[in-house]
Amino acid sequence: MNKKPVHNFHIPVMGLAYTIDSPIRVAQFGISSVVSIIDDEIVERMRDFYSKKFNFDYSAISIKSEDHRARRITAYLDMMDDIVTKKCKDFKEEITKNTESLKQFIGMLPSTSDFKKGLQNILDKKNDFAADIKKFIDENLFPGEIDVNIMTKVDKDNFVKDVQLPTIYNDAHASLRGFAKSKLSSSVVFSAGMNPRLYSYLEEFEHFFPNENGELKKKIIIKVSDFRSAMIQGNFLAKKGLWVSEYRIESGLNCGGHAFATDGLLMGPIMEEFKQKKSELQSSAYSLWSEALKQKGKTAPSEPLDIKISVQGGVGTSEEHEFLLSNYNADSVGWGSPFLLVPEATSLDQETRDLLVKGKEEDFYLSNISPLGVPFNTIKGTSNEIIKEKNIAKSKFGSSCPKKLLALSKEFDPKGTCTASKKYQDIKMDELENNRANLTDKQYEKSRKNITDKSCLCVGLVNSAYLEHGLPIKGEKQGVVICPGPNLSFFDRELSLSEMVRHIYGYENVLPDERRPNVFINELKLYVDHLKNEIADFSEEITKSQVKKWESFKANLLKGIAYYEDLFAHTNYFRSKVDRIFSELKSYRSKIDQIQIPQL
Repeated sequence: MNKKPVHNFHIPVMGLAYTIDSPIRVAQFGISSVVSIIDDEIVERMRDFYSKKFNFDYSAISIKSEDHRARRITAYLDMMDDIVTKKCKDFKEEITKNTESLKQFIGMLPSTSDFKKGLQNILDKKNDFAADIKKFIDENLFPGEIDVNIMTKVDKDNFVKDVQLPTIYNDAHASLRGFAKSKLSSSVVFSAGMNPRLYSYLEEFEHFFPNENGELKKKIIIKVSDFRSAMIQGNFLAKKGLWVSEYRIESGLNCGGHAFATDGLLMGPIMEEFKQKKSELQSSAYSLWSEALKQKGKTAPSEPLDIKISVQGGVGTSEEHEFLLSNYNADSVGWGSPFLLVPEATSLDQETRDLLVKGKEEDFYLSNISPLGVPFNTIKGTSNEIIKEKNIAKSKFGSSCPKKLLALSKEFDPKGTCTASKKYQDIKMDELENNRANLTDKQYEKSRKNITDKSCLCVGLVNSAYLEHGLPIKGEKQGVVICPGPNLSFFDRELSLSEMVRHIYGYENVLPDERRPNVFINELKLYVDHLKNEIADFSEEITKSQVKKWESFKANLLKGIAYYEDLFAHTNYFRSKVDRIFSELKSYRSKIDQIQIPQL
């Protein structure tokens, strides 16, 4: 059955737990969302919580049992599917019987939706429409997708005592197996780059291959930052008989969480390339895919399967949302950070949500707190930051590292150590003190900060869900880490789900004023600042390749501005702000021209 989505936005994964139960909250309205499944502890505890709430039988899966990570994930996803199915059935009954609830739901659907038009046409008949409404809803309203996210870099080796387990028990591998063995018919989203070993593991699961009707029970979505990456990863998987059903383009600096900056390539030009070359992406993958399926003794569909293109990162108005859909033929737009202000959609404690509501532009920043060594978006004043600073003042460094999901450094231990752990930071601080005499005060303070900045994300990113649900938090007090994108600074109040969705579709506006720049301008600003800061902070020996990288970055920014000048001169969108946009483009061109790239 062709399940046509009723919405053209989705809620991307946020942190380890901010969307851990979002499908349970919003899927009945046809809204798709993405759940992180890398942390089996939060998954197991949420299964316990929701089993009690919905009167399901619950049998704990012990950490000492074989393959516990995968089994916990499968059990949680299966339970979530059961809950969503029940809630969707109940919701269908409610809007079939209650005209007011039906009208409220219709008010949350996009004006372009055939589903909305169909419902409205039945209502406009003004006669006994109950039977028609029920039939139409049963045939056309489906729950939003319960998609899962796996960050490919989080694939730590695991050990029993001192014996390393086979690769399939690595964190990401086990998480993938948990999803593959679940009864869900949905997608796995791979983020943070290519992991060939993990991608190859997909071949072990039949549901990632097409059935006799050419349908996929389990689909693959890949987050990418440019077309070249999409082509490489898509073809790599196609050679194994695996089809990428969606490429999710993410603004490197305008999304929440880890910031994977491009080499100055901006969202508009990237989307343009996908628009122009989508058929090339599809045909290239199809030729490899069909040949690989034949070699595996499987029937290859006579035509390529569909490829969707979605985009996310910094979108904040209905006009931007509609522009991305219409100008670039995007299938869906991801709205992430603004949903942190929607209690009905995301799992967040009230203290942290209030912090986000009150946050100003200067409070949201790219930090050095991630143990992955990748810039990480956050906000000043989190409970984690306050606790960490108090500990540092007492010369207490690092965390106890109870989960070890990011214990990826092999510098001091072949099993891996997290750079946010007490073990790692104590060693590093001893090394720094022993070398103190050879450093200036400035060098010493910078090195010290680089060591102690790191936060335990494994704990900090799940504590909020425990606090919201009233669940006990084990271990040392670490507070909450939050990972909003900078776009959130322009939203200033808690929102209902209806308000947020109606804002996305342009039925109402929840932004308090006109301060917010256009999404493309805001991203451009972030990239200009990133280049300036990278050059200013660079302390290593400057090489020819580094100079070439900076020059390419600068050239790409200028090409991006030229693209936007042409784009905004010819589009019918953003007419009320076009003068401001051109003024800002001119200003940033001048700022880029003034950036001096060091020479050898």
